[in-house]
This record gives sequence, structure tokens and C-alpha cells, in this order.
Amino acid sequence: MAEQLRLMAVHAHPDDESSKGAASSAKYVAEGVSVLVVTCTGGERGSVLNPKLDRPEVWADIANIRRREMDAAREILGVDQAWLGFVDSGLPEGDPLPPLPEGCFGLMDPEVAAEPLVKLIREFRPHVITTYDENGGYPHPDHIMTHRVTMAAFDAAADPERFPEAGEPWQPLKLYYNSGFSKDRVLALHEAMLDAGLTSPYTEWIEKWDEGRDRGDKITTRVPCGEYFDVRDDALRAHATQVDPDGFWFQVPREIQLKVWPTEDFELARSLVETALPETDLFAGIRDSVAAR
Repeated sequence: MAEQLRLMAVHAHPDDESSKGAASSAKYVAEGVSVLVVTCTGGERGSVLNPKLDRPEVWADIANIRRREMDAAREILGVDQAWLGFVDSGLPEGDPLPPLPEGCFGLMDPEVAAEPLVKLIREFRPHVITTYDENGGYPHPDHIMTHRVTMAAFDAAADPERFPEAGEPWQPLKLYYNSGFSKDRVLALHEAMLDAGLTSPYTEWIEKWDEGRDRGDKITTRVPCGEYFDVRDDALRAHATQVDPDGFWFQVPREIQLKVWPTEDFELARSLVETALPETDLFAGIRDSVAAR
């Protein structure tokens, strides 16, 4: 009997799994892949971004509410999910930026913080891991630390001398960075909205675009998953404190998304198997060898 393929998606906060790679996760679940979402923090210092829920009682119970939201999103996506248990750093604002709060995830030593993730990797034994690039996708301290911890754990998980109490060593075969909104994607959706006579939600974003942060030229893998965009959006709406259901994220009609950009995109950062680029599958180069076991 063929070994089941396994995918681990490492994210900083509850809701990140639904805004980054969610349709791909749902697609792989439907294909019989075992998908584990790892959430590094509880989102305790997150904001209430849905104006309909911006109430004192919501702020007072935000940690518990975000856990319940994660439970709902997990069920919608069909994935398993595990908490690493680190404390949200919050997003520092101001000039100069204030120091991060003591004990938060963003101040952890990545080599130390890697241990619980190494333990999960050795237990779950993923063939593929996804996470953020070295800039965190955007410069949130928890996203940057998620990158650092995941990179450290990817190597340490296979080393029997590292964290010997964390289980039998396991070597993941590929590691990807999520690629969310490249400039090419934003421009394609923007122009399609204008061509359809609709107001584009991306106008201001394009005007203020930071060319230095665009990684569109690094995309190696485009996973066709348009048929799961509904699942992705339902999972994102489950994080009701974090998204306005009438807001920015849901303004591009589904038919335009499917016509213009029906993929989720990734950047292959590490691979221990041979694969031909560009790819359309996170398991390219892995499927045949796993099926033969």
C-alpha cells in the first residue's frame, strides 16, 4: 500500500493558514494528502480588523475567540492543526518602533524555539513544508521568526544529535515559501477588474508598491487550485475578528480570479529531490518515490 503524502504548513498566527496557501491545502486534502497546519502563536496581541466586531467584550476575550475561529477554519479546510504555544509579539508601530514585549515569539532564540517544531516534524513526518520567506512575507516580527524557526527545524529534524528527546529523526524533502501577491498577480487582477467596468481594490496598493519587496521573479511553483477558492474564502471568513466579510479580500469576483489567476504560487527554497522547474505540484519529484515504498 502506497505511503500517504504529507504536507506541513507553518504559520505565525491563526488566520494565516487561511490567507496563504489555503486553496492548495484544501486541494491536497481532497486528493488524500495529509495536511498539518502548525500555528506558532495564539494571536493574543492581534487587532480586531472587522469593524462589526470591534467591541470591548471581543477585545477582552480575543485569545479564546481566535482559538475558536481557528477550530472553525480547520474544519472548513479539512486539515489537522497544532499549536506551538508561543506568545504573539504584536505588530510594533511608531517612529522609533517600540521594543517587543518580553517573552514574545519575536524575541525567541530560533535554535531554541525550533525544538517543538522539530518534535512535530518527527511525529508527523512531512514530505513537504511551507512557510514564509526571510522577510516574513511582510515584516511582522512573528512572520520573520516563523521563517527562522522553520529553517532551523528543517535541518535539525533529520539530525539525531539535535534534540534527541524530540523523537526519531525525519528528513523533509522540500521546503517552500508562500508567494502571495506578486506585482504581476496584482496588476493582472487590477486590469481585469477595470476591463469589467468594476472598481479595483488594488489601485492604492499599486500606487504605493514597494518594488524592493516584490518576489514574483522567484516563483517556481504554481498550484492550480481555483476550484477551492470558495473553501479558502469560507475559511478566511471563519476568522471573523480578522477580516471584514464585505472588505478588501472579497472584492474580486470569483469568475475573474479563475480566469486571470487560478493558482496559488510558491517559491522552492530547499529541495533534496530532483525536480524540473517550473512546477505545478508541491510534491513534484516526490510522488513516484513515495508511491514505490
